[in-house]
Amino acid sequence: MNSTVPSFEIVPVKTVLHSAFLDRNVTVTVLLPPGFSVSKTYPLVLFNDGQDFEALQIAETAARLQSTGEIVPCVITGIHASDARIHEYGTAHQPDYAGRGGRAGLTTSFVLEELVPYLAHHHHTVTNGITYAGFSLGGLMALDAVWNHPDVFANAGIFSGSLWWREKALNEGYDESDRIMHRQIRDTKQIAPLSFWFQCGTWDEYDDRDGDGVIDSIQDTLECIAELERKGYTWGGDIKYVEMKEGMHNPETWAKALPDFLVWASGRAGKV
Repeated sequence: MNSTVPSFEIVPVKTVLHSAFLDRNVTVTVLLPPGFSVSKTYPLVLFNDGQDFEALQIAETAARLQSTGEIVPCVITGIHASDARIHEYGTAHQPDYAGRGGRAGLTTSFVLEELVPYLAHHHHTVTNGITYAGFSLGGLMALDAVWNHPDVFANAGIFSGSLWWREKALNEGYDESDRIMHRQIRDTKQIAPLSFWFQCGTWDEYDDRDGDGVIDSIQDTLECIAELERKGYTWGGDIKYVEMKEGMHNPETWAKALPDFLVWASGRAGKV
């Protein structure tokens, strides 16, 4: 055991749920806080790509932050992706130009109607005000779910989000208005009190489709934030952006950003 957190070790609990929506078994990793008590109700931090929890060192990071009081006791849950990840993650209402993400709506239904009630019943978590986060395509998936279901979710965490997700290929007359998540935000008439945490690395990729010297992942992230600002959300208030110098599109970079995200999310627990 790590001697710096001897009384705060978190042991991952893996469970398998059958999803009627996805028509398959879904593995879920649950991290219960030290001193977990059935007499309490806990904030829930939900992640896509739970199969990467070990590489992300989420259990160790959460234990350290809880031992120092930097985050409140919470239940952290990771949904393991299947081999059909490219089809099960995305924007629920629309696949991309290549037909990817066509089952994302079913994943959202699994989360809302099967997973959240299961966690509330078995692990005493809240059923609203939930934080939902993800990495790459899983980050886009989390943002889409939070945006469309503010009755359940309050905060979105987007690590190197696939915000390029578009309805038209680059060689088919694509322009910036073809980005699906950006347009969805832009076209939404009524907005809810939500908060957003974005991370991107300066080495997240090397593509620069418009040749402006800014890599696409950073441009897509900043322009998504700009859409949120035009809706009234505030940079430094409702929105936090973390740009990591030499950060890459991998779990090692995301693990370094994780403490900032968990502290940010903890500060919003129970505020909805």
